[in-house]
Amino acid sequence: MAEFPQKPLYNRRKTDDCSSMKRIVFLPVLIAAMLLCARPSVAALEATNQPATTAKPATPGVEMAQAVSTITGVAISPLLGVGAVGAWKYYQAAPAQRAKLPWYAQPWFWASALLIVGLCALKDVFGMSVPAVLKKPFDVLETVQHKVSALVAAGAFVPLVASVFTSVGAGAPSGLNTTCAGHGFLAAINPAWIFNGLAVTLCVLAFIVVFLASNAINILILLSPFPVVDAVLKLFRLLVLMTVVLTALANPWVGAAYALVIIGLAYFIAGWSLRLTHFGMVFIWDFGTRRCKRFTPEKPANWMFLGRSMDKVPIRTYGQFFRDGQDRPVFNYRPWLILPRRTLTLPVGIYAVGRGMLYSEIVRVEGGPLRSVMLLPPRYRGHEQQLAAIYGLTGVRETGLRAAFAWLKEWLGLKPMPVLIEV
Repeated sequence: MAEFPQKPLYNRRKTDDCSSMKRIVFLPVLIAAMLLCARPSVAALEATNQPATTAKPATPGVEMAQAVSTITGVAISPLLGVGAVGAWKYYQAAPAQRAKLPWYAQPWFWASALLIVGLCALKDVFGMSVPAVLKKPFDVLETVQHKVSALVAAGAFVPLVASVFTSVGAGAPSGLNTTCAGHGFLAAINPAWIFNGLAVTLCVLAFIVVFLASNAINILILLSPFPVVDAVLKLFRLLVLMTVVLTALANPWVGAAYALVIIGLAYFIAGWSLRLTHFGMVFIWDFGTRRCKRFTPEKPANWMFLGRSMDKVPIRTYGQFFRDGQDRPVFNYRPWLILPRRTLTLPVGIYAVGRGMLYSEIVRVEGGPLRSVMLLPPRYRGHEQQLAAIYGLTGVRETGLRAAFAWLKEWLGLKPMPVLIEV
């Protein structure tokens, strides 16, 4: 079979995709964290130059702590978070000032947002007694809503954080610029602007990693065939959100510390969360648009997901599967979907296409039970025999629930089970 053209590849043993991404993110996070730690020192220096009668409580620090908790809570449930923050701002504001509040604090937005959240909650409550097949389309709509509301939350969230850090850094330019007045171009630099920009960047990164972890729960709900598991996952996410809110209300600093723990945990599973999110979105798109009706497998390579972790390449990594010039099964992928391309050579063996109830896969059929190697998106449904012919696989086998139903039909004598379809 013709070799798939590829660019020069990096040695995959040098580092895995998680370590690569962590190095990319670590530097700006470290710089911003250093600035966050250094900023109170500047404020303290300025406070020593003022009379004691003008000293004020360190409310900006409390606002920063509350902002960290707000970031985490909104990222866990964007629509609920933005709606709750908007309603809180609306009822805290004086009646004469409510018309000047941001758009997310207007009743038309936060009331609609909370109404949608309430409908989703009712769907989950009554969905316990509804078959999973009937409930899944509504879970798909909720997952799409979750992602769209995250974009809305980012638009409302970043200005909120920026306003907090602007108030914290308001006194920095005059003191620092006076110190730098005799140093030429340094006097023209506004350190508060740099500080605010880096601080907001750090907050956005925190929002993204927590949102990815929260969205991974939505994908697990979609993949789960049991309503009870769906309810447990949603209760877990609600519990985490409630603990963030309660700790922040009890003590802003304890709430911020707890939120930072959640952000740290979300950061270390960010690779897993991203792969699961991408996996779920591809499945939703293929199912929702019935892409299998207009899709045809291509030669010599096709896009699919890795079915299990192999040689430090994690499960659900997305890439192209093909055979090289030596007829070996090869998987081309980009860590984090954007990093330089790498290659994974799969073990030589006997492979077949496993046809399941919801999606198919490429399995290894020798040496015991079937072992999943590649997960095929729903677009491949109905094209299993074409795929087997392209890659020279041994045939098509029933797997998962389809295999169980086929065995039951054979046991009842209703229909012989097609063990293998030769190509």
